[in-house]
Amino acid sequence: MNLAVIFAGGSGKRMHAKDRPKQFLFVHGKPIIVHTIEIFNRHPEIDGIVVVCIEDWIPYMEELKYTFRLDKISSIVPGGETGQMSIYNGLAEAARIYGREGHVVLIHDGVRPLIDEDLITANIRSVEKFGTSISCGPVSETVVLVSDSEQVQEVVNRNNSRVAKAPQGYWLEDVLGVEEQAISEGLTNMIDTCTLMRHYGHDLSIVDCRADNVKITTPEDFFMFRAVADARENDQLF
Repeated sequence: MNLAVIFAGGSGKRMHAKDRPKQFLFVHGKPIIVHTIEIFNRHPEIDGIVVVCIEDWIPYMEELKYTFRLDKISSIVPGGETGQMSIYNGLAEAARIYGREGHVVLIHDGVRPLIDEDLITANIRSVEKFGTSISCGPVSETVVLVSDSEQVQEVVNRNNSRVAKAPQGYWLEDVLGVEEQAISEGLTNMIDTCTLMRHYGHDLSIVDCRADNVKITTPEDFFMFRAVADARENDQLF
C-alpha cells in the first residue's frame, strides 16, 4: 500500500494569525490543510492518509474530513512536543492500522499545498526503486557554509546544491525503525526526516520539484499561495 502522513501539529507563530493555526487559515473557501490533503486524497495510488494535528483542533479536523469528503483519511492523531515526534506519532499510527511492512509512506507538511499528482507519483516510484525519495527544489542563489564565528568556510557549488522539501518518501518499516532508534537514544528534535535518516546512514535519493513548492510559514508565503490559487482559478476562463 501507499500511505501518506500529513503533519500539521504546530501552531505557526511566525504567521501571526489572529485566531487559528496557519494550517486552518482559509484560501478560496477552505483551509490550507484541506488544499494539501485533497491532492493526496485524489491520487489514485494513495490508499490511506494519517493526519497529525494539534490536539485541541482534532474535532475541527474531523469536521473538515466530513465537509470536504476526505475519505482516505483513516485516522487523525495529536502532534508531539517536536516536529519529529509529531511525525513519529503519524508513522506509528499508520503501522498500527495497516501493519508495519511492505508499505510506502510519504511524509508531507500540511501547509505545503503547491504540489501535484505527478510529484506524488514520482516519490512513490523512487521509494519502490531506491528505497527513499526526497523532493528537492533548485537553488537560485549562492549557498555558503559558515562557522560558529560567522566566517565563510565554503562556497558550495550551486550545481550540486538543492533545497530539501516534501513529500519525503520511505518504506514505513525503515523510517519507523529509525525513529524508534533515535527516540531510544534521546534524539527527538531533528529538523526533518531526511536529516534523521542520513544521520543513521541511509542513502537518500532525490526527486526534482518546482521552486514554488513552498511551506507556508510567514504572511508572505500565505499571500504568495493565495496569488497562485487566484491565478489557477482564473485560468479556467479565457
